[in-house]
Formats: sequence, structure tokens, C-alpha cells
Amino acid sequence: MVKLRPGGVQPERYIRKFLPRGLFGRSLLIVLLPLILLQAVALQMFYGNHLSELSRRLAGGVAGEAGFMIDELDRDPRTRTLIIQQTDKHFQFVTIFLPGEVLRHLPPPDAPGPVDGDLARALATEVHRPFNVAWYAAPGRIRIDVQMADGVLRIDVPRKRLYVGTFYLFFIWLIGASVLMAGIAALFLRTQVRGIARLALAAENFGMGRDTGPIRPEGAVEVRRAAAAFNRMQDRVRRFMAQRTTMLAGVSHDLRTPLTRLRLALAMQPHVTPEDLADMTGDIEEMERLIGIYLNFARGEGSEQAVPTDIPVLLEDICSNARRANASISLSVEDGLVATLRPEAMRRALTNLIDNAKRHGGHIWVAAHRAARGRLSINIDDDGPGIPEAQRETLLKPFESNAPGGTGLGLAIARDIIVAHGGTILLLDRPLGGLRVAIELPV
Repeated sequence: MVKLRPGGVQPERYIRKFLPRGLFGRSLLIVLLPLILLQAVALQMFYGNHLSELSRRLAGGVAGEAGFMIDELDRDPRTRTLIIQQTDKHFQFVTIFLPGEVLRHLPPPDAPGPVDGDLARALATEVHRPFNVAWYAAPGRIRIDVQMADGVLRIDVPRKRLYVGTFYLFFIWLIGASVLMAGIAALFLRTQVRGIARLALAAENFGMGRDTGPIRPEGAVEVRRAAAAFNRMQDRVRRFMAQRTTMLAGVSHDLRTPLTRLRLALAMQPHVTPEDLADMTGDIEEMERLIGIYLNFARGEGSEQAVPTDIPVLLEDICSNARRANASISLSVEDGLVATLRPEAMRRALTNLIDNAKRHGGHIWVAAHRAARGRLSINIDDDGPGIPEAQRETLLKPFESNAPGGTGLGLAIARDIIVAHGGTILLLDRPLGGLRVAIELPV
């Protein structure tokens, strides 16, 4: 026995290459493989035993009758015509004698099944003369040519004497039953798998913010229960999001109201110098800005629905706003890019990334194109100092940024929005120096 070394190639890996990857294909294989093996065993038992025995008996009967006729002709050649007439009458032969002919060599027989070999062996035993067998020389007949002393004896035997109709009926029933059972199994399994596939698609869409509503339970009882549980979970998540949005709206109002009163109180103070008033007003505005950022991070974009979005138009609008804010930015985008996403949420994410590039670099390059597997790729490059590889993952977490004037939420908000769309975001080195933010999104 050969033992595989640890870490060596396992035979299961080769087997998996030939197995279907989907649940439908694997389930169908589980049903069809035993069926095919069972039919193969039944065919072998019938073909290898019953049919072979029957073929030998039929071939032996025809060869014996042909040998009997040849023996009678050898005994009294003068009665050749009478012998041929009588044997044709009783054995259903069509026999003619070709005087002076010499037996020609014919190609090997090509009859289906064991009957060709059985007939050749039986004729060799009964005839004791050179012979040839032509299986398709005459319609519905098998032609046997036997070399006689003064010519060739040609015997046409009805094909039905060597073939049994039950073999074809059995073979047709075998193939027909297999096809019928495979069709029924495929139809049944497709119904079961469709419910699972629909549940997986609904979960994926809901996770990316594409609310398609409750799904219709179908399939087996367990699949229906899973679909009903998913619908209940989806409803609870919607209620939670609605309650959180309502609560955050109240928090925003409650926080901004005293800030507004404080702003008015400062404006009405007669003894506050303009410089102090400007400083305190700036502090209040900074507090309002931070509150807005924190609330946006906590609120997310759960209420916005995903819609097909023209990516070139969205990126051009974002870059135009950045140019109005004195950013040096270039845009290169492939025409015809459309992705299903929440446009305002994605606008916020890309704007945060561009603002981050603006703070640390001189020029910004934005590019978008179709990536592999039907995904959308967006790169945001800058020519700044870049970010050390050890700090990149940390900077994508909330409140981890140490940049002056930053809250540590810009990159975190961007990553949350992109991940919620089913995408990925990576911080990489720009080939010509600086930082590259590589984004991939499903379309």
C-alpha cells in the first residue's frame, strides 16, 4: 500500500476537479450514479448471460441446418436442385449455387452483439469448409457463402432467425427508463435547489443594501423554514434601522439645539471682543461638524436603496466638486460603466477618500474600469508621502487616524460603505510614489 507523505498531493483533490461545484449538480450525481450502476449491472446480467446463451443456440441451429444441407449435397450431387428446394422450404433459406465461382475474402463481420462470433464458430464446427458471412449484403438477410468442390453455395438466412426482438425492447426500456428517471430527478432537484439559490441571492442583496422585499418560501420543509426565518430577520433588521434612524435624528436635534442657543448667546454678549467671538464661533462650528461626522458614521446609509448608477457621471460630479474645493485632480473612466449601488452613500465614501488624498498629496488621479469576474475597479492615487504598510489596516478602523485636523472616521466610513456594497478596499503603494486606494465593487 502506498502512503501519502504529509503535505503531499491528496487524491481527493483530483476527485474534486471532476465533481460538480453546485448543489444541483452534486445532488443529481447522487441520484444518477446509483441508477446508472444498477442499469449497468442489469444490462450485464442480461447481455452477458441470457443473450449470450440465446445467441449461441440460434447460431448453432442455423449452422446445423446449413451443415445438414451441405452434407446432403455431398452425398448425392445429382439431386442438388431438389435438396435446395426442400431445405429452403423447411429452413426458410434462399439458396443458389454459383458453379465455377471461387470464394472471395470479405472483411471481418460487423454485426452488433455476440451473434457474429457465435455464428462463425458454429459454421466452422458444422460446415468444415471455407466460408464467408456478409451481414448486410441483402436487406433483412444474412448471406453465407460456402466453397464447394465445383462452385460456391450461397445461402441467404432471414436475419430474424439470429436476432431476438426482446433484446431491443429491453435495451429501449433500459435507456428510456434511465432518461425518464433522470428527468424526474432533475426537475425535482431543480425545484429544491431553486429555493436555496433564491434564499442565498436575497441574503446577498440584503447584505449589500438591495432590499428586494420578502422572498416566497418554496421547496422542502427545511428550505421553507429557512426562507421564513430570513423574512422575519429581514423585517427585524428594517425595524431596527428605522428605530436607530429616528433615535439619531432626535440626538442630532437635541445636540444642535443648545449649540444654536450658545451661538446666539455669544452673538448678544456686548463685552466679548470680535477676536474672542470669532474663536468661540469657530469652536462651535467645529463641534457641529464633528457631531455631524459622528452621527453620519453611526447612522450609515441603511435607508437609501441601491439603484443602477452611471459611474462616469457620478465620478465626474465628485471630481468637479473637488476641483471647486481647490483640489488638483485628474479623471480617467471607461465609458458605459453601470453598477447597482446606493449613489449618495458611494458619493460620501469616494469624497472622503479624495479629501484624504487632497490633505496628503499635491495631485490626485481617479481611474475606473471593468475588472475581472464582471466587477468594477476604482483607483484613487496621490503623490503624497504614502502610508507604511504596517499602519494601513489600522487607518481603516474608526478613531485610529492621527492626521492633524482629522477625526479618524473618514477612511472608516468609506470602508464601511464599500464593504456594505459587497466590495473591497485596499491601501497600496502607488507605482510612481504615493498612496493608491484600490476599490472593487460588484456591478
